[in-house]
Amino acid sequence: MLKRELFYTIRPQLQHKNAIVITGMRQVGKTTLMRQLYDDFEGKRLWFDLDNPLDQMVFENIDYDSIYNDLVRLSEVKNDERLLVCIDEIQNLPEITKVIKYLIDHFSVKFIVTGSSNYYLRNLFPESLSGRKFLYVLPVLSFREFLFFNGRISEDQLKGDLDKAMQTKSKVNILQTKELYAGYLEFGGFPEVVLTTGRDTKRLILRNIFSSFFEKDIRVFTELKDVRELRDLILLLAARNGNILDVSKLSSELGVNRVKMYNYLEFLERIFFLRLLPKFSKSIDRSVSGGKKVYFSDTGILNLVAKVTDGQLFETAVANQLTYYGELSFYNKRNKSEIDFILNKEIAFEVKQKALEPDYKKLQNLAGELGITRQYVISNTLSDVGNTVYPWFL
Repeated sequence: MLKRELFYTIRPQLQHKNAIVITGMRQVGKTTLMRQLYDDFEGKRLWFDLDNPLDQMVFENIDYDSIYNDLVRLSEVKNDERLLVCIDEIQNLPEITKVIKYLIDHFSVKFIVTGSSNYYLRNLFPESLSGRKFLYVLPVLSFREFLFFNGRISEDQLKGDLDKAMQTKSKVNILQTKELYAGYLEFGGFPEVVLTTGRDTKRLILRNIFSSFFEKDIRVFTELKDVRELRDLILLLAARNGNILDVSKLSSELGVNRVKMYNYLEFLERIFFLRLLPKFSKSIDRSVSGGKKVYFSDTGILNLVAKVTDGQLFETAVANQLTYYGELSFYNKRNKSEIDFILNKEIAFEVKQKALEPDYKKLQNLAGELGITRQYVISNTLSDVGNTVYPWFL
């Protein structure tokens, strides 16, 4: 099975006592990643899928020592052997967190668990598990992973280095990857979509992914009474993708109050359906205030639900790519001048279909006012501008 970059980040933590928690959107490959870690583990192993009521029964005993004894019997673990327990779809049995804590503390059982959404996991892992877990988010494929899945780079090349990526100018590499990048923009980075040939089949899979979001994630979100409201909100947000949100205007268009609108936006962000970028500020407190820019987490889903411009699609893909390297924000100066992205409060980026010298000069001046000394224009077309970065290498 093809490995994700996150596999190599998590792998060293198999030796640590803490539980490993993997979350992310549906169908991004969480179960596959856990299976690869399961196969890599040296010791006794057990696998449970909490979509299966019979697997749930193993952890429903109120006597936690008896649960451990059952695990020992099932795994045939000896006193000097380590035991790994992998649990898929943990949100189906919220009370299991107490069992995990007890078995970690009393028997040093190693756990890897997956859950479909951080929105649920934040409630599933209360303070009782503080200091006993490592939480990892698995996103859709980065473009580097996309190239790996398409056999264009080796497994050793998966780990991205931003500085090296920004310096790559080889026209040979550009010609080899630019066409693939167009497919990445159109269909996004869900693994099954990437590995499927045929445009119509790719679209069908995307439709199924979008449907499963309504059938499963929303069903768990008990506060949501009207699925149509959330559907209509998603359509409104798709048209605004890449823009600063006006919550009052959104509330008016949808016919809901501001509190409910904020709850919807929080829900969509918590299940990784979209990301909301804050305005740049050197002050931590100020960075979370004011309007935020909205970006869908996958360009394939964005393309499915709305007719967006090439510029919106490109900017969304770049936002998702840069997120792999750290925290993103944007800068808006009195609604007249804007910096598309600021990475880790240190590097400013302007996104253009074709970079021109005036684009860079404008970015340079605005970033300089903020004390940001590194500025680049990200271009989807070959350019002669000096500080140009190409998205095909990010």
